Amino acid sequence: MVKTCIVGTGYVGLVTGACFAEVGHQVICVDNDLKKVELLQQGGIPIYEPGLEELVKKNVAAGRLSFTGKIADGVKESEVIFIAVPTPPRPDGSVDMSFVEKVAREIAGAMTEYKIVVDKSTVPVKTGEKVSETIRRYNKQKVDVDVVSNPEFLREGCAVQDLMNPDRIVIGVLNERPVTKMKAIYAPFKAPIIVTDINSAELIKHACNSFLALKISYINATAAICEASGANIADVAHGMGLDKRIGRAFLNAGLGYGGSCFPKDLSAFVHIAEALGYDFRLLKEVQQINAEQIQRFLKNIHNTLWIVKDKTIAVLGLAFKPNTDDMRMAPSLEIIRPLQKEGARIKAYDPKAMDKAREVLSDVADALILCTEWDEFRKLDLEKLRSVMAQPIVLDGRNVFDPKKMAALGFVYKSVGR
Repeated sequence: MVKTCIVGTGYVGLVTGACFAEVGHQVICVDNDLKKVELLQQGGIPIYEPGLEELVKKNVAAGRLSFTGKIADGVKESEVIFIAVPTPPRPDGSVDMSFVEKVAREIAGAMTEYKIVVDKSTVPVKTGEKVSETIRRYNKQKVDVDVVSNPEFLREGCAVQDLMNPDRIVIGVLNERPVTKMKAIYAPFKAPIIVTDINSAELIKHACNSFLALKISYINATAAICEASGANIADVAHGMGLDKRIGRAFLNAGLGYGGSCFPKDLSAFVHIAEALGYDFRLLKEVQQINAEQIQRFLKNIHNTLWIVKDKTIAVLGLAFKPNTDDMRMAPSLEIIRPLQKEGARIKAYDPKAMDKAREVLSDVADALILCTEWDEFRKLDLEKLRSVMAQPIVLDGRNVFDPKKMAALGFVYKSVGR
């Protein structure tokens, strides 16, 4: 058992704290949002993530997981302190590190003995060196500290599963002293542990997310070729994915990537490269292709409907991906906003991204747009759907339905790359 403190109770911090407690560690989660702390103390959770609420309640009841609004409390009671606060994007593509710096200063002010401080937030390379310098500068007691980089690789919608069954655990260090304690924290997770220098660990996260974004943009660019040539992107992706050097993951054509990670991390990596003297033109093109994918889909909507003004358009799916309520950088918003500006009436539904679920087709719709591939949408009664629509038009941004089946049912059906 290792006494740990997690500063920040967003997706990363709360999932990390709950999973650490689940394997037997003593965990204190800290957040400066006192309303959130109170909610967590009362058994509620501020986000939707499958399995998380049950895990939090179980470990709070067992006494292994607690919440506070004071960093000093967490520092005092812990051997290892994880920083899991936001690193939001700036207009120029860099990230705002003020939250990390503020937490580092507060940790320094509360330290009275040796601690290990871990960067869990996604941060630019060389952040670990800055955090170490900041803590040493602001710690009046002049006690020793080790700063570690331990990037997270959690996917919203399956974050608990990802943390409990990781592909690998990356630990970046400035020296060997904290390695044993870090390995003790992760021993219960039964995954390969990679120990690197701290700068390499910080780069791994940005390199991974940027490469996955590249795969998504590549398959979407290929989908455009499929549409122009009459080929089927589903067959092309299947044929590509069977090549073990490529793999099938992240080869689903659609509206492009969204959420809080890929857009931010890609922009940050481009900015990091520029600061180091390298023009990462490949990643700039990935960004451009992703932006164009939304415009291609909007063009498809206009080509199908001609005039959108005064038409009622049903939108299924608001969250940027299934099994989350996260609306940050959601492609659905990039579809809805321009349609609304043109005078379309939008009726939107999402299983988790609305305070109160409404029947999206309570008003007769002229067209339906699918933006998020929730499982419940795959199970729609398509014949009933056809019967309640004023016009049987479905524009599928996630390739959920079978084009042949949709045509047989009488739908005007448009998808991506098919």
